[in-house]
Amino acid sequence: MSTATSAGRVLPGDPAGGRRAIAVWGIGVSVYFVAVIFRTSLGVAGLDAADRFHVNASALSTFSILQLLVYAGMQIPVGLLVDRLGTKKVLGLGVVLFTAGQLGFAFSPSYGMALASRALLGCGDAMTFISVLRLGTRWFPARRGPMVAQLAGLVGMAGNLVSTLVLARLLHGIGWTAAFAGSALAGVVVFVLLLLFLKDHPEGHEPEPLPHQGAAYVRRQIAMSWREPGTRLGLWVHFTTQFPAMVFLLLWGMPFLVEAQGLSRATAGTLLTLVVLSNMAVGLVYGQVIARHHAARLPLALGTVGATALLWAVTLAYPAEHAPMWLLVVLCTVLGACGPASMIGFDFARPANPAERQGTASGITNMGGFVASMTTLFAVGVLLDATGDDYTVAFSSVFVLQALGVTQILRLRKRAALRERERLVASRVETVHVPV
Repeated sequence: MSTATSAGRVLPGDPAGGRRAIAVWGIGVSVYFVAVIFRTSLGVAGLDAADRFHVNASALSTFSILQLLVYAGMQIPVGLLVDRLGTKKVLGLGVVLFTAGQLGFAFSPSYGMALASRALLGCGDAMTFISVLRLGTRWFPARRGPMVAQLAGLVGMAGNLVSTLVLARLLHGIGWTAAFAGSALAGVVVFVLLLLFLKDHPEGHEPEPLPHQGAAYVRRQIAMSWREPGTRLGLWVHFTTQFPAMVFLLLWGMPFLVEAQGLSRATAGTLLTLVVLSNMAVGLVYGQVIARHHAARLPLALGTVGATALLWAVTLAYPAEHAPMWLLVVLCTVLGACGPASMIGFDFARPANPAERQGTASGITNMGGFVASMTTLFAVGVLLDATGDDYTVAFSSVFVLQALGVTQILRLRKRAALRERERLVASRVETVHVPV
């Protein structure tokens, strides 16, 4: 048996990967795939939800804000649960919760019940991605970490694609209740697969049992993860890169393209699909580049932030009533890079923490983008109501959060790099004394 560090070195105890690893990991990723379908289903149903529940822009944004608030708030608890209980138990609970939330949303007769359903969905959704990341670290060599994480993100975006292409058509073909209730059946399917076939780790790679230490264990896991500059840098990279596309796809993209840019719903849906397709293509490229050139992480992340800010600025400041189609196409293509760039945050947190803290560190990192998305969703809704649907003012809030995130990234980058080099040197020293 051998293991690989983030730099591709081989150490004892590393899982070999292979077909069985792909099969088991594929079941976990399928759960995440369904969770993303449910998470993003409101993005294609925002205008319908406003009509169904008779709400304004601020109230409509509350759906996604509450869902993301629950999601973000659950990240550290979920990371601790994954480290303590393992992937299968946490993923199983997540499936039950997000399926119940989607089903409840289908039959909600009132705005209040619909809000409660989205909160339940957010709670279950929160348990998926961190679990899938941990599953990847347990079944694949560490040198495959960047590509495995990007592939997980790619599969998640495929779920977004299903929402955009399939659920949108079902919604307008068979109606609200049938579309959302029918989609909930996918949760039942992946739950059965999970129960029958998913395993936390390959044989012979069981983690050392951790004694139950209650609150002291929780405090130590969080404190030690946060103490690592790589964890904090990962959080801010995730914070700064993910939210522009998340806000666009989750809720405000369709209203912006239809109401502010004068496009039809069909054309707007095509542009949302372009964001997803771009995400999937860029994810493959970023994963390969980072796996081969570790130093490319920060340039890719900051480059994505810069390109996103530039395209948003040009689109919002365009001196005509509507931006031209070519500019909207370029904007949506660049927004597609936000998801893969956010995955780079985990590539900073992963080598900064040992295996027993991977779940907790990933949970801290994953909070970043969702806190930024939640903040921006709220800001856009409030500004739209305050300005009479002035999307230029409302979407300018994007630049504020990008500036905050870039400031923190630049502040932490040197400390994180120094600490990572120290850990790499320490691992090389240990390797000298460990037979392969």
